Amino acid sequence: MGLTPIKPFEAADLTQVGTGLNRPECVLAAPDGSLYTGDWTLGIARISPDGTTGPAVESDLIAQGFRPNGIALTADGDFLFANMGRAGGVWRVDRQGAVHPFAIEIAGRPIPRTNFVLVDGDKVWITISSLARHHEHFTAEEDSGQILLVRDGNVTLAADGLNWTNEMRISPDGSFLFVNETFACRTTRFDLGRDGSLSNRVHLNYPRGTFPDGMAFDAEGALWVICVLSNRLLRVAPDLTWTTLFEDVDRAELDRLASAHVEGRLTWDDISRSRGSRVSNLASVAFGGPDLKTLYLGGLGVEQVQVLRSPVAGVPLAHWGEA
Repeated sequence: MGLTPIKPFEAADLTQVGTGLNRPECVLAAPDGSLYTGDWTLGIARISPDGTTGPAVESDLIAQGFRPNGIALTADGDFLFANMGRAGGVWRVDRQGAVHPFAIEIAGRPIPRTNFVLVDGDKVWITISSLARHHEHFTAEEDSGQILLVRDGNVTLAADGLNWTNEMRISPDGSFLFVNETFACRTTRFDLGRDGSLSNRVHLNYPRGTFPDGMAFDAEGALWVICVLSNRLLRVAPDLTWTTLFEDVDRAELDRLASAHVEGRLTWDDISRSRGSRVSNLASVAFGGPDLKTLYLGGLGVEQVQVLRSPVAGVPLAHWGEA
């Protein structure tokens, strides 16, 4: 059966929820209508169903030196967060604000700054974008990204040699793990074994200027991918063909940035200054709402979560099953 055709969205279709967010790169939708994001002012932000924005936990994570990036909800309602602060690793925090290390070492070595964390039953997956965070430029040649697996308290290396490893998802049938390699301009699919082994790496290569970051599956098995710089939203079919559903970009500026990337000159200042007409550096996509047809987009350069309505429902993440 084919996928439902979807008419591309326009910038004018966007609405917003929440206020005063700082870098809401990872958005989680909860069954009760709450939204959660990593936030470099609030630590982890909660947007209530009425739009009120405040901290999700009762401690100042930022003052403690943490920089939550990717976040996940555990079965008992605690948060795991990938820490881009100096201490690195992945940490666990409950609603009262008690913070505990979750994964901070592998084979006796400290885990550096992490990007994303995903709860998958009795397994937890972690991405490290790059082991070389002292870089000046974002290039397709950087290949020190990793995927880590945590199971029964043990942290192991699941895959390495990756480029700017970002968000990842498990396919609805459990057969594959998908991960975005942002500055290689590609999404990578692994065969996923029952033991958590990753094999048979397959690349979906995008054209220049397409920098995939966040992802989410819909109920038809298609993967929605959101891209920084171009603010481009893609829908990837199970056969790895894809269509563009949205973008908000100054094309001349994106061409300049894409050229800088190809030539090895793309810097964080370049990225942070990029702007579309309505949004900047969208980096996260999540399905939510009572029918799972509300699409929530977070990003590095927005102060609110952006909202669209999808004709196709999303696949709920693990924490919906525990609600």
